[in-house]
Amino acid sequence: MKTRITALGCALLASGAVPAAAQTEIEFWHAFTGRLGELVAEQVQTFNESQDSYVVNATHKGNYSETLNAGIAAFRAGEQPHILMVFEVGTATMMSAQGAVRPVHELLSGAGLDWDPDAYIGSVKGYYTNTDGEMLSMPFNSSTPVLWVNRDALEGAGIDPDTDLSTWQ
Repeated sequence: MKTRITALGCALLASGAVPAAAQTEIEFWHAFTGRLGELVAEQVQTFNESQDSYVVNATHKGNYSETLNAGIAAFRAGEQPHILMVFEVGTATMMSAQGAVRPVHELLSGAGLDWDPDAYIGSVKGYYTNTDGEMLSMPFNSSTPVLWVNRDALEGAGIDPDTDLSTWQ
């Protein structure tokens, strides 16, 4: 695993002293820009500042498809990141690539972490699990489309606002 010696560590090395431990670097590739990119950067900064053992290096790799393709190419070259955030459709692609990824249920259980996949909304959980109910990837940012109805505008257009809008028809 890649390690990084902090600026303090460099100063200690220059003075002849040896640092007690170096930070473990975690490469994290993502597809977020705009406000979502800012929020991810904020989460990474908060995590990095909260402890001294690890440093997450977040790298924007393009849109969802570009990030997925970058991850695949990096895996083939043996230079893949530790964490790759891809869109939900990418779960099947990544799981079908033997040896490319570890399912999240194996990773978390293997680390001895007690976690409850039932804490996720059923439809989100279902999308990220296999037929045995084992979570394959971690839902990080699942979108939920919402239809807002302006009842006054519908009435103004001569449409009953209590019309069933559960289908486009």
